[in-house]
Amino acid sequence: MRILIIEDEKKLARALKESLEHEGFDVDVAHTGEEGFFLANERPCDLMILDIMLPGRDGIDVLSTLRKRDWRMPAIILTAKDTVEDRVLGLDCGADDYLVKPFATAELLARVRALLRRRGDERATTLNVTDLAMNLITRDVSRAGRSIELTAKEFELLEYLLRRQGTVVTREMLARDVWKVSVRAVPLDNVIDVHMARLRKKVDQGFAVPIIQTIRGVGFIARPPTP
Repeated sequence: MRILIIEDEKKLARALKESLEHEGFDVDVAHTGEEGFFLANERPCDLMILDIMLPGRDGIDVLSTLRKRDWRMPAIILTAKDTVEDRVLGLDCGADDYLVKPFATAELLARVRALLRRRGDERATTLNVTDLAMNLITRDVSRAGRSIELTAKEFELLEYLLRRQGTVVTREMLARDVWKVSVRAVPLDNVIDVHMARLRKKVDQGFAVPIIQTIRGVGFIARPPTP
C-alpha cells in the first residue's frame, strides 16, 4: 500500500517516512501543497497524511479540492492548532482523522492502520464496466457471462485500468505501479504494449463494444466508447 505524506518540516517528514516504510508501506513525500496535490493526482495512494500549514497552498485547500474531484482515499490532517474551530475546519474539508503536533509516532501508525482497515472493509470486491466483471477475491473475470482466463500480470493490468476507468493511464504509470520500475526504457514499453495487446484481445475480441482503448501518443483507458 502507498501512503502520501505532505509535510514541509523535512525532519518530521523523513521520520514519518522511515516509520511507515518499516511497517511495510510504500511512501511518497511532498514538502509543498502544490507538489502534494500533483502527486495525489499523478501517483495513486491508499492514504494521505498532510499538514495544514504548507508553503504556497495550504492543506485545507489541497484536501478540499481533491474531495470536490471525487478523491476518496482516507486522509489524516496534522497540525499544531488545537482549537475546536480548527478541528471542525479540518474534518469539514474532508479529513478522516486529525492529529495535533507534537504526537507519538505509534499513535499515528495506529490511526493509519485503523483507517486502512475501515477502507478495506468498505472496498468493493468486484470491478465492473459495461458487461465486464472482475472479482478481486476469487480472481474470476468474465464478460457477458463468458469466462476470461488471464495471467497474473494481465489480471494486475486489468485491475489497474478498471480502478481508474475513464482516466487515461500512461505507460509511465504502468511501468512504475505495475512493473515497479522507476525509470522507463524502450524495451519495457514494448513489453507493456505486448501485454496490453494480449489483454485487449482477451477482453474485447468478439464483442461489438471495445472496453480497453488506446489514446494515441498518451496511453490507455478502460471505458465503453461514447455513443
